Order: sequence, then structure tokens, then C-alpha cells
Amino acid sequence: MKSFYIHRLGCPKNDVDAEYIAGFLQKQNLTEVFKPEDADLLIVNSCGFIQEAKEESIGSVLSLAGIKKGAAGSKKLVLTGCLSQRYASELAADIPELDGIFGLNDFTEIKKLFQNEDDRIIALSDNPDIYPAYDFPRALRPGESFAYLKISDGCDNRCSYCAIPDIRGHFRSRTMEAVCEEAEYLLANGKRELILVSQESTAYGRDLYGGPRLIELLDRISGLEGEFWIRLMYTHPARLETELIDYMIDNRKICNYFDLPLQHINDELLRTMGRKVSRRQIEKLLDRIRAYKSPTAIRTNFIVGFPGESEEQFEELCRFVEESRFDRLGVFSYSAEEGTPAAAFPGQVDEEIKEQRYHSLMRLQQQIAFENNDRFVGRRFDIIVDEVNGETVGRTRFDAPEIDQTVRLKTGDAAPGEIIEVVITGSDGYDLLGEREEV
Repeated sequence: MKSFYIHRLGCPKNDVDAEYIAGFLQKQNLTEVFKPEDADLLIVNSCGFIQEAKEESIGSVLSLAGIKKGAAGSKKLVLTGCLSQRYASELAADIPELDGIFGLNDFTEIKKLFQNEDDRIIALSDNPDIYPAYDFPRALRPGESFAYLKISDGCDNRCSYCAIPDIRGHFRSRTMEAVCEEAEYLLANGKRELILVSQESTAYGRDLYGGPRLIELLDRISGLEGEFWIRLMYTHPARLETELIDYMIDNRKICNYFDLPLQHINDELLRTMGRKVSRRQIEKLLDRIRAYKSPTAIRTNFIVGFPGESEEQFEELCRFVEESRFDRLGVFSYSAEEGTPAAAFPGQVDEEIKEQRYHSLMRLQQQIAFENNDRFVGRRFDIIVDEVNGETVGRTRFDAPEIDQTVRLKTGDAAPGEIIEVVITGSDGYDLLGEREEV
């Protein structure tokens, strides 16, 4: 084998895993290519979180299986990631085209395919509750101004709808030394925005150091040399303390961007979801963040169609969204995942009703987002440039890549990774339009 192709699916944590897989394979003297037709080894780094993601992962496997078949057996097809960790035996039985199935911490076993090219290999750790220390660097995707930096893995929250603890294991933090070493590597390789990701960032350190140590970690990362941004994702609303909010606001390298997956606002549903937070606590937290003089952005996610969600409870959620006017908001339709308590709850909501509620809430948020954008016209913002292709495309401190809005400039006189000041001149749907002021 000389080359490999990775089809990347799922969340930012999966993106980091894919870059480690690529780094390992490069150490085995394979070259990464970006067209599956050009590769000897085809990899689907899968997501198995909800039904829609599982279907997308299986569809990707079958699509690459067609390419493999058309190449007359000269290619190998393997599956990595959450889906393989969760359903290895079923996938082995149902998809004979797969030459290998590897769990979350087992991708280094891919090298056995090089040694036994005619054998099918299934490598799966029963328990992924380790944080492996790899002796090879991540293979970073070219041309991106940002990089995700995983600070922990797994989860102990056991929300009733979520299968992540069963897939990724117990919550476990990386050491500060390991995180900072990787941060230095990312900055040395041209990244200008470090996006800290985990299943729950606010829990960082409690397993290693006897209590949360996120502020200390942020302090060490922000002390690294250079001009760069830090963005913190996945903060739990039950554990986002005032001390951390103060620190984020005061540290100029940290974006005033609060990623708070609230999931719902009705107290009964929050309780049955296992969210460990009430509506009153959520409202106090939002008021606390918005009380600062420095501008902030709040991103959240909600689940519609959770078992037992009545029309009145959904309307309560809609009124809350309308009143709260979140800067960024995502909506998910509830997916009944086998093995989770919520899958057996009474009052499962009809799929058609879920879809109606999904679109209704998204339409409401769209109107809010467009109105919010009108407030930015005439104001100055720093943006980080992500792309220059005829026009310049970047993001403010209040926007995460791949999920939030962008700022577009007609001219292409900046370089990816550059941080520049622009004036917002208008909006186009979810995105903003801007001009770079003459120096």
C-alpha cells in the first residue's frame, strides 16, 4: 500500500481522531490523498451518535465499497470511529466488503492489513477508557486557520438520551502537559485559532487533579507565544461557574463565546433528560453572561420531540427561544438510541411531529438570527480569515467554524490565518458582509 484516503464524519472530536489516524499512516510511509479513486486504503472515520449519523456513515461505507469493487480488488476498505466501536460484530456480518473494523483506540492495528493482506481484521478494545499517548504527530489538514484541540474524552453525565458514555467510555482528561505540547505543535504549524473540545469542557481535570482545573489549563495555553484565539466548546450549563466566566471575559486571547448545550427549558423534561439543571438556573446563567460590558455570544442546542414532550412544553421552548434571542442556535430531533434509558420511556413522539417541531423552531431562530445581524451593520470587528478565493471569507470571535456564520469581503487581499479588522456593511441571510478599512 502506498496511499490512503479518509472520509471524515461526525463531530470535532472525530476530526482530531482522523488527523491522528492520518499521522500514524504517514509514519508507515503512506501518503494521504484526497480522492478515494487515488487511494490504496479507504477509511471511513464514522459517527454513531444518532440514527441520522449512523445512516450517513453506512452510506459512506457502501459508496466507497463501490469504488473498491470497481478497482478489481486492489483497494482495502476499513471502518474506524464511533460506529465501529459500537457495532463491530453487526457491521462485520452485514458488510462483507469491509477488510477491517477498528475501535476508537485501535486504529494502529491497521498496520496488520499491510502484513496480512488477505485477512480480515477486527480490532476492538472492550473498554476505551484510556487516553493513549501516540508517538506521532497529527497530520493537519492543509489550509485551515483553526484546529480542534481535544482536552478530554468520554463522559460520566449519563444523560438519558445519550449513548456517548457507552461508546467513548468514562470521562478522562488529558494531562496539561500533553494538551499544551499539542497546542504548541498546532501553533508552530500555522494555526491561529485553537478550539478546545471534549464531551464536557467544564469537567476538565477532575479525574486527574481532584477537581476542575480548566482555568489553569486555559492560563497555560494562553501563555504560549504568538497572536492567536482560543475558543472553548461544550461547557455544561450546570457547571459553568462565575469564576470561569470572569476569566474568559478578562483573557483577551479567549473568545467571548459561550457554547451551552441546554437541550430544553421545561423543568420536567430537563429532569427526565438527566441534565442536572433547572430553568431558573439556566435563566440566571444567561443573565450573568449578558451582564458583562464586553460583548458576548451564546450558542446553544435544543432537542425537540423528546419522549413525553407535549405541545405545551414545545411551545414553552419556543417562547423561551423568542425571549432569549440566542446568537447561535442548533436544533436536533430526538433519536431513540438503543441502550439509553430514554429509548424505553413512554410517550415516544411521532416522527412527523418531531419534524414539524424541528422546522418550526428553526424558522423562529432564523428570523432572530437575521434580526440580530442587522445590529452589526456599521460596527468594526476583528475577523480571522479562513479562505481567500476571489473574495475573503472569515469569522468574528463570536463564530465557530463549520457551524456558525461567516463574514464575506468582496476583495481577496488577505491571507488565510490572518486576523484583520473589518467594518460590517450589510448581511446576506445568516452571513455578514464587510469591508477592510484602508490602512
